[in-house]
Amino acid sequence: MKESGLSTAAALRRLLQEADSLRQGLVLTVGLTAVGTALQLIVPIVVQRIIDNEILAAGGVDVSGSLVLGGVALGVMVLAALVRRRALFRLAAQSAAGLSEVRIRAFRRLHAMKTLHVEAERRGSLVARVTSDVTAIQDFVEWGGVGLLIGTAQLSLAMVAMLLYDWQIALVVLVGVSIYAAMLLWFQRILQRLHDRMRRAVGNTLGAISEAISGLPVIRAYGAERATYGRLVDVVDAELETEKKAFYVGSSLFASAELFAGTITAAVIVFGVQTGIARDVSAGTLLAMLFLVTLLVEPVQTLVETLESAQTAAAGVRRMVEVLDADVDIEDPVDPIPLPAGPLGLSFEGVSFRYPTGHDALRDVNVSISPGRRIAVVGETGSGKSTFVKLATRLLDARSGVVRLGGVPIDRVAFAELRRRVVYLPQEGFLFDTTIERNVLYGSLDATRDEVEGAFAQLELSDWLDGLPAGLDTQVGERGKSLSAGERQLVALARAWIAAPDVLVMDEATSAVDPALEVRLRRAMEHLTEGRTSVTVAHRLSTAEAADRVLVFDDGRLVEHGTHTELIINGAVYAGLHEDWMAGTQA
Repeated sequence: MKESGLSTAAALRRLLQEADSLRQGLVLTVGLTAVGTALQLIVPIVVQRIIDNEILAAGGVDVSGSLVLGGVALGVMVLAALVRRRALFRLAAQSAAGLSEVRIRAFRRLHAMKTLHVEAERRGSLVARVTSDVTAIQDFVEWGGVGLLIGTAQLSLAMVAMLLYDWQIALVVLVGVSIYAAMLLWFQRILQRLHDRMRRAVGNTLGAISEAISGLPVIRAYGAERATYGRLVDVVDAELETEKKAFYVGSSLFASAELFAGTITAAVIVFGVQTGIARDVSAGTLLAMLFLVTLLVEPVQTLVETLESAQTAAAGVRRMVEVLDADVDIEDPVDPIPLPAGPLGLSFEGVSFRYPTGHDALRDVNVSISPGRRIAVVGETGSGKSTFVKLATRLLDARSGVVRLGGVPIDRVAFAELRRRVVYLPQEGFLFDTTIERNVLYGSLDATRDEVEGAFAQLELSDWLDGLPAGLDTQVGERGKSLSAGERQLVALARAWIAAPDVLVMDEATSAVDPALEVRLRRAMEHLTEGRTSVTVAHRLSTAEAADRVLVFDDGRLVEHGTHTELIINGAVYAGLHEDWMAGTQA
């Protein structure tokens, strides 16, 4: 996946583009923040008035006037707190809604990404992009984002107020702020690199943990616990080292903020006192300037604290952008062509496919499959069988040539219609962590319970279903682990039946089941394929013997096709495969 090179500022701008709910109404949120900050600036003005006009006045101290102005200052502070609280609430609500949209959009993009990339990427790393990365972004927006808005507004307004009070003192502050800002930019670049590494390290850790949990039976079977533990320790240690470096730089940054606050305050006091007498600056004005310096220093410290979380969020955004901008394998056609009614045939016209590694999986395949025929696809491992069926279902797109479905180029068929009329059954029947009934309903969400039971009956699987603890309500567990591999395939066949496709593409899964269950599977597959076009990758050549036609692949080429009897008489590739299979069966 292509790595995003967005800067932190560009990443945050991209976030606003993607999060519609966050962007909408942001002007009002910023406006509330500005109002709350502006109200705070009234306090230094009141302080100056109290000191110059009420305490140091020529007629003596005016207690009542001081109390009135103090009451005004208190009221203003309460009002400012309420306004800023409202801004905080709005931003938190908008960010939660906006980032939920981004998470869903990223999830959809993952489903549309290149099949080859999804298969190559570590599952835990992909999960991290829509979980922990988005969580890091949300934490920043809900808390750091508020500080960023308030801090920027407060810093700007405090600087303007200082210029209006005393531009010379303000100039001293402006020089100090400029120097410190330049230093922050330097820190920011370092933090950006460190947090990018840290987010990648988190993804690697989740990937390693996910892999270790999924592969637990294999790990135990081969006594590989120590090696697996060592790998986990390595990735966790790598993440820890990256976090330590980020923490070291971050703590240095926080310390610099404290140093800046003390230095700028001392500079204002020294410069103000030394030049104030000559320029006839009042005590109230000098004290007001110190209040304004405090209002200026506070957001600088907040911004420094926000900077590190901003880097974490920006790193998360960059990883999210990698998903959102990733190339998709196949696109839904803009101007789709409807498929004809009735049974559908398939044809391959000069079709070739090359994987990104440079391996030619298929080369110049030409074949026509008539509607309603049962086709078996055979060949040695790596001959191109799986690539052929993936092209037939448009899980992959041909690099050259045309695949036609019902006479229509398959890339001109709308996804919704394609998935409704063509169903693919992989070799492993994947099940979701729910009941058998709900797994079957993935084939047709509108089907009734009676229709689901009817699917098992039509496939002669009712007695197997009745033997389960809770029938259709039996929980299958994560990835169907509560059932055997063969039983998962039975449920997958029922799901395909209820989908009622015109074309059925299967990767046969009978090689790892017991003989009794294999009989059930074969009988169910015969019922399922009856009367519809079917293309089956045959690992056992008994399937090829019963097929209407056999396609034989060798080194990416379709080298033979015909009936079982014809191919045996030819005495070529298929005959050799069949002879080897028969010898293995007899042995």
